[in-house]
Amino acid sequence: MRSAADCTEKAHIRHEIDRLDRALVALFAERQTYVRRMAEIKQHPDEAYDQHRIDTMLADIRARAAALGLEPEQAETVWRVLIDWNVAYEQRTISARTGLSLTPPQD
Repeated sequence: MRSAADCTEKAHIRHEIDRLDRALVALFAERQTYVRRMAEIKQHPDEAYDQHRIDTMLADIRARAAALGLEPEQAETVWRVLIDWNVAYEQRTISARTGLSLTPPQD
């Protein structure tokens, strides 16, 4: 492992980015095991979407990103995609297991 400052060639940087990408994929895979378990615990597809939880998570992600020198907008964009995918996954999984569908929005 080399620090970014110790990388003197493009190949060094690419090697380290690839190493980090492998670690990120492993972390996302681990995270997904918890999403799967959550879908097993929830009893209705409507439970998959929790705006307050999403807002809290994104605020925390933005703050941690900024503290670490990562652009908060980049972190939020990545997490919004992740959250949207996970909500849809939970809704599909819960619906398939329970036979229930999402409650239509009230006008």
